[in-house]
Amino acid sequence: MTKRHITYFTCTTVLVGAFLGTTPASAAHQTLVVRPGESIQKAVNAARSGDTVLVMAGTYRESVTVRTPGVTLRGAGRETVLQPPRKTKATPHGKKGSVSCREAGNGICVIGGKDKALPDVTVADLKVTGFATTGVWSMGTDRLTVSRVTADDNGQWGIAQEHSTRGVFRGNTARGNGDAGLFLANNVKAEEGARDTRGTQVIGNHLEGNRIGLTVRRLRNLSVTYNHVLGNCAGVFVVGDENKPRTGALTVSHNLVERNNKYCPKTARLPYLQGSGIVLTGTEKTLVTRNTVTGHSGGSPLSGGIVLFKSFVGATSEQNRITRNSLSGNSPADLVNQEAAKSGNAFDGNSCRASKPSGLC
Repeated sequence: MTKRHITYFTCTTVLVGAFLGTTPASAAHQTLVVRPGESIQKAVNAARSGDTVLVMAGTYRESVTVRTPGVTLRGAGRETVLQPPRKTKATPHGKKGSVSCREAGNGICVIGGKDKALPDVTVADLKVTGFATTGVWSMGTDRLTVSRVTADDNGQWGIAQEHSTRGVFRGNTARGNGDAGLFLANNVKAEEGARDTRGTQVIGNHLEGNRIGLTVRRLRNLSVTYNHVLGNCAGVFVVGDENKPRTGALTVSHNLVERNNKYCPKTARLPYLQGSGIVLTGTEKTLVTRNTVTGHSGGSPLSGGIVLFKSFVGATSEQNRITRNSLSGNSPADLVNQEAAKSGNAFDGNSCRASKPSGLC
């Protein structure tokens, strides 16, 4: 975005406001257009709350940080592509000190604060690919919307968020990312209790060929609905541990989870992954309902259609409801419950053939 373009839209807003005699220039919303060869970051820096930064089709080699409330960053669809700047070295999120979005190896960063959330930012209709860490990274936000974003082939996560509330992740595609296609957590660096997201929605996303399609870690009060999760090592992970409050009070429903049979080697936290559909570990009061889970096969302790797994730190899964799901062709079983009967987990009305232990179908 050049000064000429920014000036043009500012002047246009003033003229329209003066002509109509109704809206003062300071209150009007602008559209700042960015074309190939121009800087997205300069336009974002010039934007005020309520403005839209419209990025035209083309390839842009930069990382972009949004810190202004109410800004919309919108592309022209998958033809608007963000790729890493040349000669970028990633600095992991866990390193002490403050690093820029580019230094952290991220494509787009939406950054608020722990004590003062950044509200009402939208990122939509563009592609982020090839970044060393994450395609779209957000922290300390409220009512962030990420929609129709394609996040492919990033080193760790496709789209990720922490310390945030009331987010909407709708209609995105995440493929071939090193860890989760979509990753939502309370805190990626510290051990602490689950955060109340106040109704975050994960809806209608396509998550394919990642290590894990979707990870929800140490969160409460959110919904995961109508997503297509295909060809990952594991489909959906809802993860908790011994910290309080616990992960749970959330819903996983109406998702199509199929053939997540890619092989991924073990890590310091998990055994090897292969053939896992929906896994709950260390969770409570989670409703898993009306999902279609098919074609999973593997020999990992986490393999199976819908799996309740006692976490490696000893946290049990308790009072979860697995109901009215359609399961077929999953091995070692469609339903796997590794918790004791006294844990209060309920399996009702599921359509399936085999379970471990028997009698859950």
